Amino acid sequence: MYLTEEQQAILNGSKGETMAKVMKTLVMYGDAFGAEKLVPVTGEYNHLVTSFGLKMIGPVYDLMDQLIGAGAVSQQKFSMDPRPLDKNVPANPIMNLIFNKFMYSKQDFYEDQLQKLGLMDKNAFTCACYLDQVGNKPKKGEILSWAESSAVAYVNSVLGARCNRNSGIMDIMGSIAGYVPYFGLLTDEGRKATWVIKVETTKKPEAQLLGSAIGMKVMEDVPYIVGLDKWLGTELTDEACSYLKDFGAATASNGAVGLYHVANLTPEAVELSESLIAEGAKEYVITDAELQRVYDEYPIIWKNKDAKPKLCFMGCPHMSLQQLKDWTDKVETALKEAGNKKVLIPTVFTAAPGVIEEFEKTPYAARLKATGVIVSYICPLMYMNNPLAGKMPVITSSNKLRTYTTARYYTDEEILVQITKGGK
Repeated sequence: MYLTEEQQAILNGSKGETMAKVMKTLVMYGDAFGAEKLVPVTGEYNHLVTSFGLKMIGPVYDLMDQLIGAGAVSQQKFSMDPRPLDKNVPANPIMNLIFNKFMYSKQDFYEDQLQKLGLMDKNAFTCACYLDQVGNKPKKGEILSWAESSAVAYVNSVLGARCNRNSGIMDIMGSIAGYVPYFGLLTDEGRKATWVIKVETTKKPEAQLLGSAIGMKVMEDVPYIVGLDKWLGTELTDEACSYLKDFGAATASNGAVGLYHVANLTPEAVELSESLIAEGAKEYVITDAELQRVYDEYPIIWKNKDAKPKLCFMGCPHMSLQQLKDWTDKVETALKEAGNKKVLIPTVFTAAPGVIEEFEKTPYAARLKATGVIVSYICPLMYMNNPLAGKMPVITSSNKLRTYTTARYYTDEEILVQITKGGK
């Protein structure tokens, strides 16, 4: 790997032993992927994935103490993935004991470390940091050092920024040094599509289901999607962006997609069109039948497959302001049709603290609260990591949550029926 004089000097210890180790870590990381050089991080903010104060990750806290002690802090302010705890989310006393004493007992300590490292705001905890209400929205072409898979997919694809699917801790290393290895999705060649996906459904495909199908087919490759603009339009409206947020999260978790192009919609596809498609690209046609096949093959890992759901999580990744409003209307209408006043299953809608703050300024907040739905900033994944939560029959329309936990996937329409009318 070629290093500039400044980079080589840091590696040799010009800024101290700790910064030398940070640089060595980045160089070794780049070497592993054949990077030819390091390039500057140009995004205004960073985003870190490791947001949870798990008792068992002591080496992380030791590392943070070393960085803070040496003054090796982030060159950018940063946001974080969601917090793992919220007292407003249903949990019995034993579950709360496990959460607070045995799992996330270091949360306050860790958040204090994050403040010293460069946390942009004490409430900047969300996996959807790119939403307007959060304030960490990269610009087209900016180079980032992020790791959260759903956020990486969104900023690469919908915003046109450039970021590899880094691992946790590597994200802060790039931000401290101000450089990241140049390979993969940072390069023009690495952003070319090696799959052409033809969407030939008779109705608008479920975002999380379509993303799941594509992710499992292409894995870490870049797909160029044709036909989706028929359902989303050719403008990146709030509705289209919310759809792509959920779609991209499913491609990233059910596969390992870090970038996708949607013909006539996402910025690079609009600008470069089919020149983004690499020679010899493979093809995958998605029909109603194909989506049904994917759905039918999801494993059900509840001990009792016929159990009555005890909890519903919506918002993984976190919901947008428009989604909270739309779901308020949906829940109210469905409850009225069923002759019910409140949801029949404890239901949690998750969103960024900034989004929740804006939502609470609208009439929708009181309306949604009246239905019994809880709005929370929690990370559903972190909640489900509790072994007692993992044994619960939890339902969701998030394919990310389905993939990483025991939660059972249903489409948005099926979820709405279950929480407002009962049955499946």
